[in-house]
Amino acid sequence: MAQTSLDDHAIEQLLSTPTAGAIEAVKQLDGDYMVLGVGGKMGTSTAVMLRRALDAAGKQAKVYGVSRFSRPEAKRELEICGVLPLSCDLADPAQVAKLPEVANVEYLAGQKFGTDSAPDETWIQNTVVPSLVAPKFRASRLVVFSTGCVYPFTPVDGRGATEATPVAFVGEYASTCVGRERVFTHYARKYGTKQLMYRLNYSVELRYGVLVDIGQRVLAGQPVDITMNVFNFIWQGDACARAIQCLQHVANPPKLLNVTGAEKVTLKDAAERFGKVFNKTPILTGTPAPTAWHSDASESLRLFGPTTVSLDQLIAMIADHLRVGGKLLGKPTHFETRDGKF
Repeated sequence: MAQTSLDDHAIEQLLSTPTAGAIEAVKQLDGDYMVLGVGGKMGTSTAVMLRRALDAAGKQAKVYGVSRFSRPEAKRELEICGVLPLSCDLADPAQVAKLPEVANVEYLAGQKFGTDSAPDETWIQNTVVPSLVAPKFRASRLVVFSTGCVYPFTPVDGRGATEATPVAFVGEYASTCVGRERVFTHYARKYGTKQLMYRLNYSVELRYGVLVDIGQRVLAGQPVDITMNVFNFIWQGDACARAIQCLQHVANPPKLLNVTGAEKVTLKDAAERFGKVFNKTPILTGTPAPTAWHSDASESLRLFGPTTVSLDQLIAMIADHLRVGGKLLGKPTHFETRDGKF
């Protein structure tokens, strides 16, 4: 029987399966939930996992998903999963003011891709929008998604950037991400809001991520640039579960937390592993640099335990998806970028 690819619904069901940690977290938390930026790469998975975790915990709290909803069908998909969709342009103060008050907020709104061609829009989305959202949800627990790109490159033979590493950002995107953190921190200080800065790198699923980019290139016989040398990864389902668990660890001043897996992978090794699966010799270009964007996630691993999906498991899953022409999101990660331009 010929192998068939998983469709979007099946993949979302896989990504949104709640972990024991996520279920235990919602058992302990009170109030309703809101995912701002529910239409993004991780927003839907996080919102649906929240709903499924609450159901598993026997709790009736509401889960709202907020987006502009450029795709009307996205609202229907959320409703089917028990998430309450709310249409809102987060850059419009009047629309933000009308959002319901909730105890728990996951802030996933923001812009990365297209920054190089429209930096002004990225600054609006990543710094002005937080200035509207933070005062609105001053009484909420707030998990604010950020990125490991706020750190400087660190030696590849070291542990990677820790939460104590001073930010030293490269490019417009990383600059706006620091700006987002600074704006939320300002309002945390002003209102006493408890927050957590969720510095993620890099989330991977079957349709998107650095491993998907590498696998595509190896399968197609295209070169893989290994200049960046190393990277971190985390299965998106684990990343969503940790975001939910982070609601228990918000603090004032805001807690900084690196979120990724324990494995540090070289691009060369990842390409060669895909090569073995596809029975192809990968074409490698570039000279591995002595520094890279990579993070030490010891604190999040201490809090939440090990991740659930290994590198070999992910490569096997992604390779199967690519081999049968499975749907992709069509958003290259630009993992090879060292100048901060996305």
